Amino acid sequence: MDGTPRGRHGTAATLLTWERKKSGAAATTVLQLKHHSFTATPDEPAARDRYLRRLLAADEARANSLQLHNNNRAAASTTQSRSAEVPLTSGISFQTLNYVTTLGLGGSSGSAATNLTVIVDTGSDLTWVQCKPCSVCYAQRDPLFDPAGSATYAAVRCNASACAASLKAATGTPGSCATTGASNEKCYYALAYGDGSFSRGVLATDTLALGGARLDGFVFGCGLSNRGLFGGTAGLMGLGRTELSLVSQTASRYGGVFSYCLPATTSGDASGSLSLGGDASSYRNTTPVAYTRMIADPAQPPFYFLNVTGAAVGGTPVSAAGLGASNVLIDSGTVITRLAPSVYRAVRAEFTRQFGAAGYQAAPGFSILDTCYDLTGHDEVKVPLLTLRLEGGADVTVDATGMLFVVRKDGSQVCLAMASLSYEDQTPIIGNYQQKNKRVVYDTAGSRLGFADEDCSYV
Repeated sequence: MDGTPRGRHGTAATLLTWERKKSGAAATTVLQLKHHSFTATPDEPAARDRYLRRLLAADEARANSLQLHNNNRAAASTTQSRSAEVPLTSGISFQTLNYVTTLGLGGSSGSAATNLTVIVDTGSDLTWVQCKPCSVCYAQRDPLFDPAGSATYAAVRCNASACAASLKAATGTPGSCATTGASNEKCYYALAYGDGSFSRGVLATDTLALGGARLDGFVFGCGLSNRGLFGGTAGLMGLGRTELSLVSQTASRYGGVFSYCLPATTSGDASGSLSLGGDASSYRNTTPVAYTRMIADPAQPPFYFLNVTGAAVGGTPVSAAGLGASNVLIDSGTVITRLAPSVYRAVRAEFTRQFGAAGYQAAPGFSILDTCYDLTGHDEVKVPLLTLRLEGGADVTVDATGMLFVVRKDGSQVCLAMASLSYEDQTPIIGNYQQKNKRVVYDTAGSRLGFADEDCSYV
């Protein structure tokens, strides 16, 4: 066995085949989401082991930071009062398991915008990139954005509404000024993540280029001091829900609707898509889009929540105390899905019962993944699929490529790609690994989330 899994659609269980190495309405904008090959990871087992452990540790830090963010937001609330489409790619070659796309900043009619690769994140609001002159910056693939080279760049001033209430809603902290009371000075932002990552710099506006569309006066963070788990990307695209998110800033053009299709293929030539706007003509879904209610939490304004009312593994329903709980977070920036302990135990038990009955040999756990198998010698395996029943009756079945995480390329260590939260009262998270080969539609105007099966690997 070698390479990566390919799934054939099914609702209960599906055959997962392994590709062997070979020799050779409103306006809509579509951006590309490419999936870089896992061959970008080290081939040597020990090096690959260290590499994947580092990436999964980063994902665990991300999940923990969301729990901390949620707790902090809730505590603060209690204290105060009771269609553009762009390419979307896996960030594996950028040392991150998140998905990345390219946006442009600056330029004018006589000069091109600066293209920057950024992480696509539905759990953040403020879009930011590293900028010159950068006092503290991590290494990135693209050249740093230079505000001095853009004729349309302007710093947001301290007396602007974006510097106060809007920035506080987006980041948890209002903007600051170098001199107290000097309202016409530059507005500085400070964005801190619960895992210790941060971005600090000047809140600014410039022309944003998305595919062939250009949007003037886009508010973003020009990061002058940045540290954290951002790999070699230039920054982050915030697709959250507050005023400063890209979704809100472009609502007059795209109607507050966006969708993505995350690619599962490991081919570096293939890509998924990020569509801004409600025009479904660019979708390639093979099933109708089924919608469920989008839930907002005033204590956690950036995030998108939904209700999960039931679950089944391989067509067999599972029961657990944690099923039916409200406010399950769907997040493009978290990789591995986290389930409440009672739900995870039930899902794992049914998965291992069905998978074990097929005679597959157990293997040691890996990092946060505790249920692994040795599939050496099997060119294809029958994988029980997880189905989530959502409020309103919509069923979402995880694609076969989202059920197993390949640790060893020879198939000797392949793990159930889900993990347990520490406590029942923590927020469950549906991560991007389980969203592959789905068209996921975020309709903020209609307060609904949609799901459909789709082959997201466009060559």
